[in-house]
Amino acid sequence: MSDIITKLTLDSLREIFQSAGYRVETLSDPVANVQYLRSATSGLAFDIRPGNRFAGEEQSFADVTLVAPLQVQGDLPLDLVNRWNATRRFSRLQLSHPFLVFCLDICVAGGVAPNNLRAQIEIWDRLVQELIGYLREELSKLGAAKAATAPAAQASGSGEEPAHQRAKLEASPTIQ
Repeated sequence: MSDIITKLTLDSLREIFQSAGYRVETLSDPVANVQYLRSATSGLAFDIRPGNRFAGEEQSFADVTLVAPLQVQGDLPLDLVNRWNATRRFSRLQLSHPFLVFCLDICVAGGVAPNNLRAQIEIWDRLVQELIGYLREELSKLGAAKAATAPAAQASGSGEEPAHQRAKLEASPTIQ
């Protein structure tokens, strides 16, 4: 039973992620005055943020959140976010303009086997890959739909649309 993980520390998380093949760096949040870890998968950087701390133990916590913030330029339909959340388990996607935030919570309260923690990391990796593909596909659909509606809007109108209206029709959202 000594292999059961009942608490996490930044050092233990660094070791776990490194053993799974990730590079990990320690950063400090100047606003919240806490340390956290940063890594990346499939070209997408993500933070490993400590969650609920154990009473009397400054460095130990019961859960962690993996967070990948993406910057959105333009209008991203909320339906795109809701469709992802309705069709995927374990993670959540939320739009807090100008960011699209992808999260997954990992909890060790009550104790988990090391294989469980490794499986959670593998699920995260897989979901990030799926998210990248999903966003590429959906954004290209949005771009094609806007391109198809722009000529129809110009044909039905007087052709004297304000510049900001034309820009809205022509611009597709981008994510960085």
